[in-house]
Amino acid sequence: MYYNNQDIRLEEMPIPTIGPGELLIKVLASGICGSDVMEWYRIKKAPRVLGHEIAGEIVEIGEGVKDFKVGDRVFVSHHVPCNTCYHCLNGHHTVCDTLRRTNFDPGGFAEYLRVSAIHVDRGTFILPEEISFEEGVFVEPLACVLRGHRLANFKPGQSVFVIGSGISGILHIALAKATGAGRIMASDINPSRLKSAQTFGADDVLKADEVNPEKIREINHGRLADLVIVCAGNLKAYRQGLASAERGGTVLCFGVLPPDVDLSFPFFNFWNDGITLLPTYGGAPKDVAQAIALIRTHRLPLKEMISHRLPLAQTGLGFKLVEEAKESIKVVIEPHR
Repeated sequence: MYYNNQDIRLEEMPIPTIGPGELLIKVLASGICGSDVMEWYRIKKAPRVLGHEIAGEIVEIGEGVKDFKVGDRVFVSHHVPCNTCYHCLNGHHTVCDTLRRTNFDPGGFAEYLRVSAIHVDRGTFILPEEISFEEGVFVEPLACVLRGHRLANFKPGQSVFVIGSGISGILHIALAKATGAGRIMASDINPSRLKSAQTFGADDVLKADEVNPEKIREINHGRLADLVIVCAGNLKAYRQGLASAERGGTVLCFGVLPPDVDLSFPFFNFWNDGITLLPTYGGAPKDVAQAIALIRTHRLPLKEMISHRLPLAQTGLGFKLVEEAKESIKVVIEPHR
């Protein structure tokens, strides 16, 4: 139960009761997301059970469920779209009102959770046998990354600069490498994360305070980056990103800034150089399906990204590791360990 980043408690709760069209899932792996430790974002709904990167097994099915059976290995999306509103019909599933209202009961950092009928209908996916439960926790974050690359119209051969080399940045780097990027550059304030960035595919790594257009041109054959992906939630990172994009390039806004923070930048340069500033949030169902298909091929070294595997009772330690952002990459909670 999350109260704040320093107060994560192990509490007894009843196993959820399911109704018609619903499923009961035994959670076997649940990843801690960087957004889970964004206290300004989470504290307003505390206390609550967090956790949205889950993989598990169906242990009970509700009346009328036809497409799943007890024992199925599954991934479940925590947010699901309606597929019928104005936004969904125009391809903007992640701004759907239904997607923003739906969630797990209680949350992924629990032994069991109830999957509502709408989640069963459009948010529950069979995990192929080739995908382990711990690899299954990457389905949700990878779907978000895939959506970002899709919206940015990423093409093989393009140069990519990832600002912020936490797990989201690492996934962007690994995906860019697997899909034929040209030069891949990465930055961070943490030497350990720079090492991870290099391990998972970055050709060049830069300390955050060394990033400037001249340095990018020096290592990228005289040009700035075709695609800049900002995975750090701070103003300096975004200003660096805008200054690092090649003419006609794209800055993908992946890291989130708090709602009271305004971003200002030299508009003339942005306009004159034809830069695209592109936000992305979440993943649509087709991105989830693509993530599962990609994970199944084992083209991304996901298991190697898992730095810590912890039991449910040590979820507080997991939050500490992710918040400190020192030696951890991906922290996975195993509720039944």
